[in-house]
Amino acid sequence: MTKLPVIDMSPLYSLSDEAAVAEVVKDIGTSCRTSGFFYVTGHGVSDELLTDLEAVSRAFFKLPEKTKLQIDMKHGGPAWRGYFPVGGELTSGRPDLKQGLYFGTELADDDPRVMANLPLHGRNQWPKELPELESLVLKYMASTAQAAQVLLRGIALSLGLDGNYFLNHYTQDPTVLFRIFHYPAGSADSWGVGEHTDYGLLTLLAQDQYGGLQVKSEGEWIAAPPVAGAMICNIGDMLDRLTGGWYRSTPHRVRNLSGHERLSFPLFFDPDFDAQMQALPNVANQPNMKGVLRWDEADLHGFVGSYGEYLLNKVGKVFPSLSKQVTN
Repeated sequence: MTKLPVIDMSPLYSLSDEAAVAEVVKDIGTSCRTSGFFYVTGHGVSDELLTDLEAVSRAFFKLPEKTKLQIDMKHGGPAWRGYFPVGGELTSGRPDLKQGLYFGTELADDDPRVMANLPLHGRNQWPKELPELESLVLKYMASTAQAAQVLLRGIALSLGLDGNYFLNHYTQDPTVLFRIFHYPAGSADSWGVGEHTDYGLLTLLAQDQYGGLQVKSEGEWIAAPPVAGAMICNIGDMLDRLTGGWYRSTPHRVRNLSGHERLSFPLFFDPDFDAQMQALPNVANQPNMKGVLRWDEADLHGFVGSYGEYLLNKVGKVFPSLSKQVTN
């Protein structure tokens, strides 16, 4: 495979055209079993919204470092929200060549989960210099999360499940995490993000015109450049876990060789924090992957527990300096 497939997901919104839905479902299943990555069009996220979000994001990253650090993640408490500087995030133990903003579902201080200090739940931090960022981020998160929920309908159907299976069992109250990443112009020997897989169910990624994402397919690295009007979808570890390895959580990385600063906008649409992770009922006949080590030597299919437990273990390695604050 030299390039990723492009799938028009719009028939999944109404389900009125049975033939079109069947074709989309077939393409989704094939992509999930092979590359684990594909482009989606017809996702319903407006180009204007993304254009506005990109403009205000660029304005934020141009602010003085002292100003950006006013919303440093260390001020966000267990909610794990805010800004981190270049080198502040690790992938596979190595600092990434990027800076970024972390956001999640906005919860009030009197929400029971916030009052209980449940990690990764709470309020976002917003820069007072750019008040418009808040409304744009929340609108973008809502629109993209809706697209992810609809896309899970197609994934459920591709697995021979009811279209609402994931909604009914795993995503009534999904864990939704959104990032805005800024990559400085790099060199040939510098990595924006090293090799990794994502943690949850789905990631929907928008990127600016400069690209830099690379996906591992059949042992080779292939480019996943921006496609006008499309977002990139990729499978996370928990969908791999739920399908017994039938659908693949694929390693990927980022190297910005464009000579320009680069922005990317990944939204991670993941299971309910307390949802228990185990194989789906209709994948029992698939090969047993328990005990099979991945590229990172992790036994993904040996994991037993809630998604929150898996996620907290992972994020503690990404930001070791904050891990006690989040996991205690």
